[in-house]
Amino acid sequence: MNAAKMPSADTPLLTLILASLDEMKAEEIVTIPLAGKSEMADHMIVCSGRSSRQVVAIAEKLSDTIKHEMNIFCKMEGKEQGDWVLLDAGDAIIHVFRPEVREFYQLEKMWMDPSADQTQA
Repeated sequence: MNAAKMPSADTPLLTLILASLDEMKAEEIVTIPLAGKSEMADHMIVCSGRSSRQVVAIAEKLSDTIKHEMNIFCKMEGKEQGDWVLLDAGDAIIHVFRPEVREFYQLEKMWMDPSADQTQA
């Protein structure tokens, strides 16, 4: 995989998401453990696509994969613009960005523990 940081509390859903993102050539995949930090999810995954078209394609394919493999119906927002698509899969929140938009918002910095060794691809 793209050297994504694998949280210690690995779950089948997280494993599926990371493998699917790697297969779809998502870039700079980062996982952020949220357990104990937030009640919204256990994991946040942030990645990039090279273009708006790829961002939307990654989000749609990942949503379909999660639905078929895990029987989880993801909520999706931002698909119309293709700059930043958010998928809510219950225990995992996935953000798919265009690189410029990801750099602008720097979402990872808000959630990552500054003392932790988080790995980016």
